[in-house]
Amino acid sequence: MRTKADHSNRYVIIMAGGRGERFWPVSRQKTPKQLITLLGRKSFLQEAVDRVLPLVPLKNIVVITNEVQAPQVAKQLPKLPRQNVVGEPVGRDTCAAVTLGAALVGARSTTAVMAVLPADHVIPEGKKFQQVLEDCFDLAGRGQAIVTIGIKPSEPATGYGYIQVGEPLPPPQGAKPYKTTFYRAERFVEKPDLNKALEYVNSGQYRWNAGMFIWGFVTITEGLQKHQPEMYEACQRWFKVANHPSKLAKVLAREYPGINKISIDYALMEHAHNVVVADGDFAWDDLGSWNALARHIRPDAEGNCAVADFVHVDAARNIIFDARNKNRTPIAVVGLRDSILVQTDDAVLLAHKGQSQKIKDLVKKLAESTQYKKLV
Repeated sequence: MRTKADHSNRYVIIMAGGRGERFWPVSRQKTPKQLITLLGRKSFLQEAVDRVLPLVPLKNIVVITNEVQAPQVAKQLPKLPRQNVVGEPVGRDTCAAVTLGAALVGARSTTAVMAVLPADHVIPEGKKFQQVLEDCFDLAGRGQAIVTIGIKPSEPATGYGYIQVGEPLPPPQGAKPYKTTFYRAERFVEKPDLNKALEYVNSGQYRWNAGMFIWGFVTITEGLQKHQPEMYEACQRWFKVANHPSKLAKVLAREYPGINKISIDYALMEHAHNVVVADGDFAWDDLGSWNALARHIRPDAEGNCAVADFVHVDAARNIIFDARNKNRTPIAVVGLRDSILVQTDDAVLLAHKGQSQKIKDLVKKLAESTQYKKLV
């Protein structure tokens, strides 16, 4: 790390309210993607907390989830203070979660600097990530910058938004230069088609938008006041009861259903003129589907990626995952190609890799069925 800074006024908000439907049948409403273990021995949420602990005291980490998942979140993080797990009554996208996070942090310290991070990212290079986040905390604590971490694209991905970067920022006066390069943000762009994505990657001027933000409490509330006045007013109300969990729960239950459902990108980032992009020069994956899991599993000679007792004849390029907790038996496959096969204690999924985006449709169909809704 650059300096042995005082971490007591730093906070991390971890957003962990997603449903993770693309990872059915392992991911369910009560135990969605961020709470399951796909790689290693810990859940994505536990890994997210571990990554930031060298930079932020545990008592300053707050997890925003939903009411259904909150008990499981608390169970997975037994050392986290119980009041640091806050459940949203209903999902209202990331702007509402950011606003709630700001109220929770501001009630503890109005001079705080906070990072807002998703719970379900794969970041194998923890020390590189920590160095970038350390520099982001320092920069955000020096002024009015809204800092976001942009990931250097490794391929022309069409599933991510992009950020166009401008000129590099000079190092802060009177301080050692950062190890991280910071740029002025020129514009945020939506998920492109393949040709546009190729253009972005080849230009070297674009970064993937990873949804990671760092800012001071004053900076984020000023941004909301200017660009989302209704959310700013909600933040002011929640701020007053944020240190009283039961009162906060009652206020959120009353107000949350009426909140405008909008992402923080649309609500603030695309309009603000004080956005700075940190170069996220570390391995990163948001692991959005079963297909993406194959990037983290060593394939066999035929390209099959298996986390299972797997035997096959003439099968190729499949993803095989056995999530059963008991009575695990061999999974035997003959002649299967380009497919996803997932087995849990109570369900089996077989899907073509090219149709994996329709797993969400399958979950919806299950939810509508009296017979199968228990599997959702």
